[in-house]
Formats: sequence, C-alpha cells, structure tokens
Amino acid sequence: MRNAHFSFMAGTAVALVLTAANTVGASPFNQDSSYVSPTTTRAPEQFGRSPTEGTTRSAAPQRQPRRDTRDYEPQAPVQQRPTTQSPQTRNNEGQNPTGQNANAQATQYRAPVLTKPQTTAAPIITAPAQQPIQSVTPAYAPRTPAPAPAPVNLVPMPAEPEMPVAEPMRPAVSEPVRPMMNEPVRPAPAVVNEPPAKPTVTAAPERPGIPDQQVGDRIKELVAGKRLERMFSRRNEHDAAVAAYTANRFQPLWLSNGNMNERARAAINHLRNIEADGLDPSDYPTPTFNAMNAEGLAEADIKLTATLLTYVRHAMSGRVHFTRVSPNIDYKDQFDANDAMKQIASSNNIERTLEGFNPQQPAYKALKAKYAELRRSSDSESRIPGGPVLRAGLVDKKGKEAFMTDQRVPMVREKLGLPAGDDRYDRSVADAVAKFQKSRGLKADGQLTAITIDTLNGPSRQKRIDAILATMERWRWMPRNLGAAHVVLNIPDYHLRVYKDGQQIWMTRVVVGLPTKATPLLTETMKYITVNPTWNVPQSIIYNELLPVYESSDPNIFDRMGLKVERGANGDIRVFQPPGERNALGRIRFNFPNKFLVYQHDTPEKHYFAQEKRAYSHGCMRVQDPFKYAEVMLSLGAPKGGYTQEAVQRMLGNDEKQLDFQNHIPVHITYQTAFVDDAGKLQFRDDVYGLDSKYLSIIRGSERSQADVKIEQPKDPNFQPTAEHKNRMQSAARGGNPFNLFEQLFR
Repeated sequence: MRNAHFSFMAGTAVALVLTAANTVGASPFNQDSSYVSPTTTRAPEQFGRSPTEGTTRSAAPQRQPRRDTRDYEPQAPVQQRPTTQSPQTRNNEGQNPTGQNANAQATQYRAPVLTKPQTTAAPIITAPAQQPIQSVTPAYAPRTPAPAPAPVNLVPMPAEPEMPVAEPMRPAVSEPVRPMMNEPVRPAPAVVNEPPAKPTVTAAPERPGIPDQQVGDRIKELVAGKRLERMFSRRNEHDAAVAAYTANRFQPLWLSNGNMNERARAAINHLRNIEADGLDPSDYPTPTFNAMNAEGLAEADIKLTATLLTYVRHAMSGRVHFTRVSPNIDYKDQFDANDAMKQIASSNNIERTLEGFNPQQPAYKALKAKYAELRRSSDSESRIPGGPVLRAGLVDKKGKEAFMTDQRVPMVREKLGLPAGDDRYDRSVADAVAKFQKSRGLKADGQLTAITIDTLNGPSRQKRIDAILATMERWRWMPRNLGAAHVVLNIPDYHLRVYKDGQQIWMTRVVVGLPTKATPLLTETMKYITVNPTWNVPQSIIYNELLPVYESSDPNIFDRMGLKVERGANGDIRVFQPPGERNALGRIRFNFPNKFLVYQHDTPEKHYFAQEKRAYSHGCMRVQDPFKYAEVMLSLGAPKGGYTQEAVQRMLGNDEKQLDFQNHIPVHITYQTAFVDDAGKLQFRDDVYGLDSKYLSIIRGSERSQADVKIEQPKDPNFQPTAEHKNRMQSAARGGNPFNLFEQLFR
C-alpha cells in the first residue's frame, strides 16, 4: 500500500512539474520536437517517439505509475513548436539559460513532455543512481523573462543497480553560452541576405553516385526529343549544344558520378561574380544538381550549358542589343555559338575561359578597375554646395578693391588645384574659374555661378556609375581585336586618337554631328584617302535643307554654294560641289566605306575647333589637322609611299587624287562617356546623344526581358525622298515654281 501511495505521489509531482514548466514556456524538446535527457541518447530518426524508446537503459522492467486522466488526452503526432531560437542557441541545447552546462550536472534533469502514450499508465521518470534529483531546469529560456517557479523537490526512486548512463549528446564547451533572451533573432545559417563581395561555390557532400552512363543515356533522350528546345532561348545555341553533347558521346559536362564536378563549381562561381563587368548575376540562373535520379541530373547539366551560352552571348555582344538603343549604330556580331560551345566543353580552366569572353582591350580593363574602386567607395566625397554668385573686381565706397568672402572658396581652390588660402574670392580664384569655364564651354566670366559649381563637382556617384555601366556595355558591342594599328574617335570627348602596338601615337580635335544629326557608332576600315574631293550632297540635305530655302527665300542658294546638278538616267537628281577651296569637305577626305555614308574630312570652317563642345556637323567628322592626319595614316596604310604632309599639300588642285592603302586600318567610332585618360584618371563626358539614358531605361525598364533581342533595321539607313519630294523637284524643273531651279543650275 505504501508503495502504491508512493508511486501515486511521484506521478502527481511529475504532473505538477510539467504544469510549472509550461507556465514559463519551458520545454524539454528541441526545436524539432525531439526529447533530450541527460540519461538518454536519441537518434534523429527517433524524433517523435515516446520517451521510453531509443534509450540506453537496461531491459529491466519499469514500474508504471497510475495515469492521471486529467493531464493526458489521446494525442495526434506532436507538432513542431514554433521558435525564434538562433542557430547558436539551437546548437547548444545541452546548456541551460544561465550558461551552465546541463550535461555536466547529473543532479539536474529536464521534465519531459509526454507524447502519444503507448500504455494506460505514465512512465516513471528516474534519475541516475547514486545522485539525488534536485530541481527541474527548462531546456531553453523564453525570449521574455518570466518569474521562475520555485524548485520542486522530488523523492528519488530506489536506485537500480548497474544502470548504464548514456554519454551527453554534445561535449561541454569551455565558455558559457549567452541566454537566448539576450541575443538578436538571426536567420538560419543557410539563408544569406547579403552575399560576400566574391561569393564562391563550396563543395557539397557527395551523394551515392549515379553513373555517368545513366545520366548520359538521359541526355541522349533529351537531345533526341523536343524538350531540349525549351531549355535554350536561341536556335543557334541549341544546335551548338547538341553538337557538343553528341561529340562528347552524350556524357555530362558538369557531373562526375552524379555529383557536381569542379568545372561546374568554377563556372557557377564565375557567374556569381560578374557584377564586376557590369552584368547582373540574376540574369543567369544555375541549377542546383540536387536531383536524385539520372533524368533530373541530365536536365541540370544541359540547363547549366544553356545558361553559360547566354552569358557568353551577352559578354560578347551586349546585354542590350545595340539596335534597341539607336538606329545609328552598326557593329558586327562577335558571338559564334559553335565556337563558344567548343571552348566551354574543352576548357581545362573554365573560369579563365569564361573571363576571356569579356572585352580584353586595355581601355575596358582600366575602366573596369575604376568601377571596382567606385563600388567600394562611399558617397562622402567633398562637393561644393550651392550659394550666392561670387565675383571678383569689386570696389568699396572709397574706391578701394573689395572682396567677397565665402566658406566655399577653399573648396573651389582645391577643385581647381590652387594653393590653399583664405575664404576671399580674389582675382586669382576668379581667373582660375574663368579658365575652367572656358575649358568646359561655359561663359568665361570668372563668376562662381550655379552651373559652374555643378560642373566643378562633376556627376554624382550614381551618375558616374551609370556612365561606366553604359560605356562598358558599348565596349561589349565592339570587336575584340581593335587592330595592331587603329583609330578611335570618341564622340562625347570630341577627339580622335591613332594607336600603334597599344600606344597612342597621335591625337587631334574633331567636330561631330549635331544631336539631331548624330554621328553613327561603327567599326570599318580606312581604305584610301582622297585629295581634292568632290562633295556629293546627301539626299537629306538636298530635300530637307536646300530645296526649302530655294523655294521660300533664296533662289541663289545653289549658286552661292558652288553646287552643280545632274539628272541621272533613272530620273534621280545628283547635287554636287566640285573640288576647290570652298568645298565643304575641304581639301582632303578619309574614306572608310559604310552604310551611313559618313567619313572624316577637312573643313573650311576652322573656327569650330576653338569650342570645347563641338557637335555641329551633319554626321561626318571634321578633323582639325587633316594634313598631319594624312601623313600619320599613310605611314601606316601605305608605308612604302614615304608620304609627308608637305608632299600631300603639293597635290592640291582641282583634280581628285586617290591614295590607296596597302594595309587597311580599322576605324572605331565610339561613344565613351566614361574613360580613363593617359594619366590614369577617370574622366566623364556629357551624354550628348542620350545613349546612356536610353540604355539605362531599357535595362531597368519593362523592355529588359527582351533587351538582347535584335530589332531589324533598314539596310539603307539614309534618307530616301518620298513621292512628294520628287514632285516638288519636278515642279521646280518645269518652271511651276516662281524660281526655276534648273535654269539657275544647268548652265
């Protein structure tokens, strides 16, 4: 009777302990609902079983106390308790909230929460023999501290001899762990909110291998079916991949025994770091290779191949196709899917191979390095704030020289490279400001105006980044091989430079097209020079400029310009200007045939070269020093001729002379609003034609998903007269117009 009464009292005490533990939010279960006991070792697959299973106790029969039906109801499988524990707290379940090692204290144990009971009686909870049970300690502390209940003293059960004690689940740590209530909530370790600057792909534990032959059989089935076409965005890339897998006997390119190989990890790592080249890693999704069957792994292998081909096409031809930016751009496509696929499939250093598809020109690499610096920098650079206009040359009431003072003056001195001084806006500062204004095409009055401050400050950090990104994209449109000797004309910089063997050998100023008559972006080869050129007036100038003036106000415009008119056999009218000093092309023309019919040439209007911003032409490029340019280009294109600028000038007259090149020289008409100068300084120029803005609006707007799709352009982009234009010309020829055009021109 005493034994029965004692068992009943013990069971009641356990129930009271459980009620107290639940009151303060304590639980002897881990986050995954597994029970942890100082004398019990549970394997993960045992989670959710009753507390009597999976222990290391002996098989001795256990006494069962009477079940209190008030505390237990038939239960469904235990649901996982929500928790906000941090990974650190979950990984130290062997420690109590006070930082003490619970596993090391045999006198403490955790009251169990019983799951689905197997018998009508609750199990007896026994402590290790030889040591009394002192108190109940919660498995973890709640986030909000609550008063702890008084310890419950229990009378220990009689010791069971030779009962083995299980080893602790985790070794004791040397330092106590802070209680969870003092730690911020952290995400699970697998979630990365902010990837490191250069994320890498770590090797996952290998699974039991799936033979490559099984994966290869599935690849072969995919290649023969229709599903493969849906994995590629372009037909040529699909065909290149099929050819590569066929040549490889359909074996996977990125797997070894069912696991991702080192080549795959290197390729994925490269794609995760392509922000350095101004591309977005999210545009290039990669498979996880987590499939547990051959078919899933075959699909993953092919999907990675498809993603890499998309990346290579963007690296070589642009994330945004140039036809979407402007019709005045014409570059040859650099991407060859078959060649790219062969390089990818055969590469022993895939990361180096993928990097090699990006532009390798020194100018691109220098800009890329500056972009990396700008990304690492903050936007805390010194910028001159706005304020009242400052001017020098003032006098006071007594006629003495007076000065305006302002706290911004030292900053102006620093920007202009002047020696440090006080805050007086004196003549030396005003003169330096006037010189700067002249160099930027501003009114050179020496006054510190708002527009002068904006120009001194330069573009904001974000605008500088935008200019770099747009310029890097345009480099992707260009040929990878610029030529041992080549010409680069930068439209926003209004300069032309000649290079040989990687070194600049000559430079001159140029005049480019108006924003409404933009100079096109292109790459062609200079094949010959014309001395004493004839100017064949473009159709757009004839019908849009000359004819309206002739019809409305000036019947002598053709005569005044020295123009002649010829009617072709097909009825078309040719307007031209014979060679001479008045010729719009000057005395020399540099020819690199292109579909836009533009070229570089001399000009009788020399005064434009004194301007800092020189966008004044109809699209052709005027060269400041054409005869020196001719000497330089002939030394590269026709070196055996021994031409000098003096020799070329002796050819001047009324007859055209053509000087052919034996070595054709590439000419690259570029648009670099950001570039690194010879001194290694990052330079920025105005977005004259709005090409930066157009690119950014595409890549950040609704057109992004189709940004790399080419828009068909007319083969002849030049002006084509309409029927109305021709009727107007015919009317003038018949004398229907008050001014008889052909009486004026045909003599």
